[in-house]
Amino acid sequence: MRLEHFQMIDEVIGLNAAESSIVARSHVPGESPVFEGHFPGFPLMPGVLLIEAMAQASGFLIMALNEFSQLPLLIGVSDAKLRLPVKPHSELIIKASVEHDGSGFSVMQAQIQHEGAQACKAVLKMKTMPFPADELRQHILASAESAGLLALEG
Repeated sequence: MRLEHFQMIDEVIGLNAAESSIVARSHVPGESPVFEGHFPGFPLMPGVLLIEAMAQASGFLIMALNEFSQLPLLIGVSDAKLRLPVKPHSELIIKASVEHDGSGFSVMQAQIQHEGAQACKAVLKMKTMPFPADELRQHILASAESAGLLALEG
């Protein structure tokens, strides 16, 4: 995970197109400038970054399902629950599934598990649009390949 680059997904470990679901893994780094202020002496992963991790896993799922033809953008978060503090060096399992997809919008159910317990969950709303620049599409494809997503699409 590279927090300062908002790269939240280290590895995609499962993709089920038939069930429209994805499972990803992330390792919270031991040190990051984020932890200098959040919080001194008691570093915690900010909740907004946990939501971003769920959004990125959801985005990878949407792009895998549409063969990377559309860019998903987070447009809404509802029913968010932050249940457990997430500390540096934590291993996170991120799960997302499509609840609704149509008319350029997707509604996703997402959650993060840590040490076998649910750390957070949310309903995420995503809008899809054509990629505005091929450079962005290529960058995302490279990130998807690095995370192992393209090998799972197979």
